[in-house]
Amino acid sequence: MKKNIKYNRNIGIVAHIDAGKTTTTERILFYTGINHKIGEVHDGTATMDWMLQEQERGITITSAATRCEWIYNNNKYYINIIDTPGHVDFTVEVERSMRVLDGMVVLFSAVDGVEPQSETVWRQADKYEIPRIAFVNKMDRQGANFLDVCLQIKKILGANSVPIQIPIGYGENFIGVVDLIRDKAIIWEEKNYGMTYKVISVPDDMKRTTEKYKNNIIEILSEFDDEIMEKFLYDNSSISKNDIIKSLRKNTIEMKIIPILCGSSFKNKGVQSILDAICNYLPSPVDMKNVVGINPINKKKICRKPDENDPFSALAFKISTDPFVGRLAFFRVYSGKIFPGSYSFNSRSGNKERISRIYQMHANKQNPIKEIKAGDIAAIVGFKDIKTGDTLCDEKNPILLEKIFFPDPVIGLAVEPKYKSDIDKMSIALSKLMEEDPTFQVRTDEYTSQTIISGMGELHLEIIIDRMKREFNVEVNQGEPQVEYKEAITKSIEHREIYKKQTGGRGKFADILLKLEPGEKEKPGLIFISKIKGGNIPKEYIPSIEKGCKEMMKNGPLFGYEIDNAKVTILDGSYHSVDSDQLSFELAGKFAFRSASKKANPVLLEPIMKLEVIIPEENMGDVIGDLNRRRGIIQNMGNKNNIKIINVMVPLSEMFGYVTSLRTLSSGRGTSTMEFSHYDVVSNSVMNNILIKKNKNENK
Repeated sequence: MKKNIKYNRNIGIVAHIDAGKTTTTERILFYTGINHKIGEVHDGTATMDWMLQEQERGITITSAATRCEWIYNNNKYYINIIDTPGHVDFTVEVERSMRVLDGMVVLFSAVDGVEPQSETVWRQADKYEIPRIAFVNKMDRQGANFLDVCLQIKKILGANSVPIQIPIGYGENFIGVVDLIRDKAIIWEEKNYGMTYKVISVPDDMKRTTEKYKNNIIEILSEFDDEIMEKFLYDNSSISKNDIIKSLRKNTIEMKIIPILCGSSFKNKGVQSILDAICNYLPSPVDMKNVVGINPINKKKICRKPDENDPFSALAFKISTDPFVGRLAFFRVYSGKIFPGSYSFNSRSGNKERISRIYQMHANKQNPIKEIKAGDIAAIVGFKDIKTGDTLCDEKNPILLEKIFFPDPVIGLAVEPKYKSDIDKMSIALSKLMEEDPTFQVRTDEYTSQTIISGMGELHLEIIIDRMKREFNVEVNQGEPQVEYKEAITKSIEHREIYKKQTGGRGKFADILLKLEPGEKEKPGLIFISKIKGGNIPKEYIPSIEKGCKEMMKNGPLFGYEIDNAKVTILDGSYHSVDSDQLSFELAGKFAFRSASKKANPVLLEPIMKLEVIIPEENMGDVIGDLNRRRGIIQNMGNKNNIKIINVMVPLSEMFGYVTSLRTLSSGRGTSTMEFSHYDVVSNSVMNNILIKKNKNENK
């Protein structure tokens, strides 16, 4: 039977750490018949947490993809689900997954509400314009408050939250929900893992509340829907269930409202409602805008429709290594179709790639399939050179889709193999891990010749080192974690560089006048402009100057850290008809950039972290005093469930070992979450301390 693309759903499940993403996904797999036994995170048996490190720690590290089917209104829906990590160190997994999703289920804890990582994933979803529904989980926990979380979503995230369910009971008395659209109560049965439930009339003591919140749905919809508005004003009773569902769907897809459901995944209550809501309110590929790309030949914008008859186009969003099948490239097909054994064109490399096999993924298991069509997500093997963010397409109809942008690493540490014989093995392991994870970088320190690995946090690097040991059989010695500083220029400088070398025979000559100034904060890297007129410098030498400048950006004038952003304008110059060549102008570019950057008032930048600390009131003074010593700037303080919440901006360099200090100061009762915020200028006194430390490390 031919499958209709309008019944496809590509959704992600995202949330702050420990809000219940993986638990919810496990229930979905159980209720859709994919799994015949519920896997639990705390037992290390969750299907989607298949890595050993995930099972041991009870956290999600890598985004896992799976597919299930759900019958709703007598139609079969095909749901591709990506379960993402909640820990900020693995935010890359969320970022790259969002790039290929059509919709999202955002989970919130009914006790903790909107947490820092919830805000991060919400902003990411806004950036990619992803429609979403929200699920308030953990309604069975003491202190659960559904309506308070709905209010937080509205206030903190600025979303138009619309509860479409309200809970029946809270904490241990939570037994089900009232479906406001159907005017029915759903009570889940404790037996058979919540597979069965009763649909009954709304309890008498909840009828008034139900009416109030149903009217709330209609009032909000009437703001965006003229048809609903007309019926609401003249004959409220004429608004049918289908009218509400249709309007909710339209406005959810247009990101005007966020429908909110509630339940308890761990207690098997409310998960079927999520599946119904995914089918009802989240978009299919045909509901989304046509994907837009650039023709790599003529640089013109082109569109691809989500249609299997359109030319093939797909985006590779993840590369991973499997011990049995080798390297896997996860990709989303936007148009056309492709078969095993066929060829696709890689727009980045300009080479053809043979697709030897195509797999439908189920966590770390692969199910071979005969074809993959528009609107689907799958994985391929047998490729030579595919990287994260590459566009695969039809060679006769090439397209280059927008790349995926990843944050820069903020922390690094030196590593060396325990045994000299493992040098090559370590190099292979690091290159494979770097290929999988774009936020993991490896470089060699030019002063100490040490191998420095960099990532998004201490946990990120800890997992990398653990994977090297288990997957690649390489044990390493590691140094102390180091902050990944950056440098920036703050002044505009003009500089002339004449590079001349005569050694008998043909010499070297290049003459350039450039202007160096700060670049754009929003666009890290080098902005290079040539204003050469009249052929003072031949066109073929201009790219060499740019190459030289780019090379020198990796090595700032203060401490040798990378320069974050800069703008170079070539104003004038001259050349020699015999002695000038590309290398001469590249070297002139390097020397000019280095000399100009020293005069351009360079400053050191350090990563600033956004920290949220949750503590009992009696420990408030000690914790604030400690944060002040760490150069923390308190943004705001608040209360939640009789505890104090402190939001602080604090330099990463001051935060090593903070979790242990907080436990000591709060007698083990305090918790904290931290995520990267921005880079900021380091004061002179702190810069002197960094210089002293750096000199000590180099003299060791």
